[in-house]
Amino acid sequence: MRMKKTESLMLTKEFVNLMTEIDEFKGAWLALGNIAPDRLLQLRKVATIESIASSTRIEGSLLTDRQVEKLIGNLQIQKFETRDEQEVAGYADLMSIVFDNYNDMPLSENFIKQLHGYLMTYSEKDQWHKGQYKKFPNHVVATDGFGQVIGIVFETTTPLETPVKMQELVDWTVENLNKRDWHPLLVIAFFTVVFLTIHPFQDGNGRISRVLTTFLLLKAGYHYVAYSSLEAVIEQRKPDYYWSLRQTQTSLNQDEPNWSPWVLFFLKSLKQQKDNLEIKIKRERLLLTQLPNMSQTILDLLRENGRITIKELQISTQYNRNTLQKHLESLVKTNQIQQNGQGKGTWYSLI
Repeated sequence: MRMKKTESLMLTKEFVNLMTEIDEFKGAWLALGNIAPDRLLQLRKVATIESIASSTRIEGSLLTDRQVEKLIGNLQIQKFETRDEQEVAGYADLMSIVFDNYNDMPLSENFIKQLHGYLMTYSEKDQWHKGQYKKFPNHVVATDGFGQVIGIVFETTTPLETPVKMQELVDWTVENLNKRDWHPLLVIAFFTVVFLTIHPFQDGNGRISRVLTTFLLLKAGYHYVAYSSLEAVIEQRKPDYYWSLRQTQTSLNQDEPNWSPWVLFFLKSLKQQKDNLEIKIKRERLLLTQLPNMSQTILDLLRENGRITIKELQISTQYNRNTLQKHLESLVKTNQIQQNGQGKGTWYSLI
């Protein structure tokens, strides 16, 4: 597929409206995101857990969000029994690297290979190919209930052609993100669908594609994507995800590829991601405006001190212990703070 065929995309009014709405939210993010740093950190933590859980479930994992949260809270154990756990651990490391370092990481083939290596860090069965382009065909296939292949759904790029196609894709993407002839959201949409068409790695292509999508959005200035999970949106729309991919992928070798199905799905998913975050931000602001003065005082003291006990609160506020207890329970219930320990050793901290 020659990347110059992107000229065949017709920008409909729906495409333009979606991109405009997403860009307006991008521009307003600083104002919309003006909430307490601890709450922003909590939003990012929740979004990261959702992204890891959803992206691995799209590929067949059975772990719930709660199981993923517990697992990534214990990454220091370095040993994971099941393939699902190994994939989650690798994905968690990968997202942390991208979120913390995307400003300093340029898009390149070596960078993409490094990300694949991080993804496969804990996957015992994948050590032989991690961080390397595929050596064997990896067509998308259909299987029966016993796992037997019953047909090829889509033929991916051959191993021999993969290095050339990947170099072409990366060069085109970097050039067009810099030139701005195309809207960056369209460039990222093109990159993602062509990357999945090439399927450059033996395994892990879907997960890598979704991390790269987030990486490119961050590089393009859509910084809010760290606080709302795109992977969760895709999981909820999984049939549409595969349908739109196949509709575009099967046309890429034609003189006029049909980009529209994938681009429309991509932009609608970004809009849903943005809408989800907007709802969360409004909820956060509502919580703050509805907080009683005493609850707000507790939050302020925690921001100053990091941790506090109910006895210390009594001394600072001169409030009744039972009254303070009710406010603390309410703040814990609404995920504003967390309780640590039990009995006389109980103390509270920001999440």
